[in-house]
Amino acid sequence: MQQYASMLAKQRYVDHDAPEELTKAFITEIALSSVLHDIGKVGIADAILLKPGKLTADEFEHIKAHPVIGAQVLESITQFAPECGYIKMGRDIAGGHHEKWDGSGYPKGLSGIEIPLSARIVALVDVYDALTSPRCYKKPFTHQQAVSLILEGKGKHFDPKLVESFMAIHTLFEKLSLQSLDEDTSPLSVTFLPS
Repeated sequence: MQQYASMLAKQRYVDHDAPEELTKAFITEIALSSVLHDIGKVGIADAILLKPGKLTADEFEHIKAHPVIGAQVLESITQFAPECGYIKMGRDIAGGHHEKWDGSGYPKGLSGIEIPLSARIVALVDVYDALTSPRCYKKPFTHQQAVSLILEGKGKHFDPKLVESFMAIHTLFEKLSLQSLDEDTSPLSVTFLPS
């Protein structure tokens, strides 16, 4: 997540029409904050998170609570670190990474630039990562399948400008994805240290 978010933010940064808030400091923070996107899943039962089959409507409603839980957890931390941009951006990402450009997402139904830029970036890279990574309930999609789905979501699920930035560097995403798949499938090595 960190590398994908950083790569996409860097590409959008060099675009001629990059948003003003997209600075070098923003890129540094999103690399750190992106890992907090699913922190709200601590409040979701493992039986739902690890279910190998399709979720029921009720189970999906439980899953949909994780952005709210995550944003609340991180918001509560900001009282102890009010100047910590990493936590504030993490809160925005956790709360907004399931919003969709066309307003059909959750939990608030935000649309367009109402969705924080950090959350829009993580929304795209989270989908790419979820599609191309093995999960207990699915095999990984190919890079090309993921790219096709992201293109289908342009202007609906995803910020159209971010999709264009993604398309400019999607081969870098593929390399990183293949590298992580190789790491996931290599046998575990255990080193015993002398006592």
